[in-house]
Amino acid sequence: MTTPSPRLHDYLPARFSTATARHWVPSSTPGKSSSPLRFFADDRGFVELLRMEPGVVMPLHRHTGEIHAYNLSGTRKLCTGELIGPGDYVYEPPGNTDWWKVVGDEPMLALVIVMGTVEFLGPGGVVTGRASASSQWAEYEGHCRSLGVATPDLRDR
Repeated sequence: MTTPSPRLHDYLPARFSTATARHWVPSSTPGKSSSPLRFFADDRGFVELLRMEPGVVMPLHRHTGEIHAYNLSGTRKLCTGELIGPGDYVYEPPGNTDWWKVVGDEPMLALVIVMGTVEFLGPGGVVTGRASASSQWAEYEGHCRSLGVATPDLRDR
């Protein structure tokens, strides 16, 4: 029989994030912000709450890894015409390219798991920006520094 470890943290999650310690990081896109929940090691991806106001567009982008998005509130309209509302789930495979818009009167809030990198595309498919675990961590760290608060460590080791 194995003797249980006397160390309590052996039985607890490696990391957790409470709502009171969470920060919303504003985007360069007005009306869009995110609250990071986890950054995966080796730039594998990240988990966030994504909040966007009505009328805000997520521009054309491509995913290098899979995406899982669960709508908590609000509605978004995919470029293919489907409406995604509260309780709806969207899976996007690696290589998926799309854009979408928040519709209706309510802000959209979604839990998003991003594996790999999101590449934002301009005319001719030229990559104009990237969102990866390392770029999102740098934004989060800078935002916390601007608030004068410690940056909660949400990174895998």
